[in-house]
Amino acid sequence: MPHWIEVIIRSAAFLFVLFVVTKVMGKRQISQLSFFEYITGITIGSIAAEVSMSREREVADGLAAVMVWGLIPLAAGYIALKSRSMRKIIEGESTVFIKDGKVLEENLKREKYSTDELLSLLRKKDIFHVADVEFAILEEDGSLNALLKKDKRPLTRQDANLPSMIQKEPESVIMDGRLILSALQLSGKTKEWLDEQLASMNVTIENVFLGQITATGELTVDLYDDQLKVPTIQERPLLLANLKKLEAELEGFALATDCEKAKQMYQESSKELRNIINQTSKYLQ
Repeated sequence: MPHWIEVIIRSAAFLFVLFVVTKVMGKRQISQLSFFEYITGITIGSIAAEVSMSREREVADGLAAVMVWGLIPLAAGYIALKSRSMRKIIEGESTVFIKDGKVLEENLKREKYSTDELLSLLRKKDIFHVADVEFAILEEDGSLNALLKKDKRPLTRQDANLPSMIQKEPESVIMDGRLILSALQLSGKTKEWLDEQLASMNVTIENVFLGQITATGELTVDLYDDQLKVPTIQERPLLLANLKKLEAELEGFALATDCEKAKQMYQESSKELRNIINQTSKYLQ
C-alpha cells in the first residue's frame, strides 16, 4: 500500500477516535481546561499525530494510548467531584487579585502575573481604572472576574425602583429563506401575521436570510441582498401614539358635548387612559 494512502487511512481513523473521545470527555474539555486537562489534551494530540504519520508505529498501540489518556481526565474529574481537596490539586483554585479595592501584589507574584497583564485582563472587562474595582479574582481557567464598586456599577431597574422585566430570547422564525414553523408557534404568532409583516416591508420569505421575532413581538429581518434596506416596524411607539391620540379625542368629546353625563363619562375615560399611558409609556417608547 502506498505510504500516502496509509497516512490518509490512519489520519481518518484517529480523527474519528479523537472525535469520540472528545464527546465522551464532554464540552468542558474544549471550553474550560484545567492544568490537568490541558496536559492530557496536548498528549492525545501528539499521539494521534505521531501514529498517523509514522509507519513504524502500530495503530493498535496508538489507539490504546489515546483511550488511556482519554480515560485519565474522566477519572480525574470524577475524583474531583467527590473530593474538594483533590479538586484543588487537579483543577487548581482561584486567586484573589483585588480585594476591597486593593491590589494584592503577593498573589500577583505567586501566579506570575505582571501589573500590565492585570490591567489587560481588566480592560477585557471594559474596566480601565483599578480604583473602580471592589473585588477581582483569577479563576482556575485563567479568566478574570471583577466586581465594580457600588457607585461604579451600571444603573439597574431595581436602582430606579422600576418593576422587573423578563427578557426572553428572540425566536428565529426564518432561516435561509425558509419558514421555521415550530419557532413561529413558540412565539405565539401566526403565519398570517408574519405574511402581513413581510408585506409591509415589501419582502418575501425567500428573500430573508434571517428573521427573528423579539420578546416584545416585533419582527426583524436580515435580507440576502445587503444593499436593500427594509423599513423598521415600530409597533410599540405606534401603539403609544394611538393611545395619546385617543386620549386627546376623549378630551375633545368632553369639551364638545353639552350633556353633563356624557361630559363626565368622557373625562373619566380620558383620566383612566392617561393613567394607562403613564404606566406603560416606559415600555412603549
